Amino acid sequence: MAVDLSGYPRVVLGQWPTALEDCPRLTEALGGPRILVKRDDVNGLGVGGNKLRKLEFLIGEARESGVDTVITFGALQSNHARQTAAVCAKLGLQCELILTKSVPRSDVAYERSGNVLLDNLYGANVHICDTEEETVATYERLAAREKTATFPVGGSNETGILGYVAATAELHAQLASISKIVVPVGSAGTAAGVAAGICLLDWPVTLVAACVSHTADESRADITRLASAVANLDGLDLLITDRAVGPGYGIPTAEMWGALRLFARTEGITLDPVYSGKAAAAMVDMIRNGEIGADETIVFLHTGGVPGLFAYAPELTG
Repeated sequence: MAVDLSGYPRVVLGQWPTALEDCPRLTEALGGPRILVKRDDVNGLGVGGNKLRKLEFLIGEARESGVDTVITFGALQSNHARQTAAVCAKLGLQCELILTKSVPRSDVAYERSGNVLLDNLYGANVHICDTEEETVATYERLAAREKTATFPVGGSNETGILGYVAATAELHAQLASISKIVVPVGSAGTAAGVAAGICLLDWPVTLVAACVSHTADESRADITRLASAVANLDGLDLLITDRAVGPGYGIPTAEMWGALRLFARTEGITLDPVYSGKAAAAMVDMIRNGEIGADETIVFLHTGGVPGLFAYAPELTG
């Protein structure tokens, strides 16, 4: 079954298709299964990452409304904020980023490097808020202007997920004979788009959603809510695990660092500590526990976030 998204407004921003990279040394290190990585961390604009696919549809919809300013939200080291800033710079739009200190860190590396450094480089107006009340007041002030569009956290709404419906069709065309797709889950837009794409394609593949912030039950509800707006999810094989979340969003774990080093030292692939690193930790645990069989072929969806790695330099170099 084909996926047709031609009826939705879209601005092409990335370099598609992204590579599907075979990883024989990683496969060997884990004793099978065959692992491939979908390189959505390498897609051009704004240092790459999964949010670019969502932004193609979000910006497409916004530009039809004649906006000149985009407002969005995120944590201080938000990948979505950084890519939104880059997209707005490319298209000549004003970008207002409302960032919250949602991760318990106050070191110089976290507060001044990584994504927040790039936000400023791309010319965004960065508003750092300490409380929910400050966040609401800042948003109300900015949204009162004319010709503004508001994008949700992570770009995760019914429009944003279309980017990963398209990505799933792209992956299916590259290699249909796989058993599992492993995806990080935060705001759930990426996983929801993949879930909807799988169903629209009638593709007999299991979606493994690895939580990085919420519980498995919360993530299941978010994925279902978003994906159901696009596709009938009957028959979807969805496996959700929150085993790698650890103490919370953006808080590193030993297992995450282990997975990050494993990818780096076998394949030269750089993960990030918040999303792809924790999803990789979940996948590694599932392989070592036999939950993913040695005879399977799986795709790990690399969602990017590499600039955020530099915000965690003290742990990485210590």
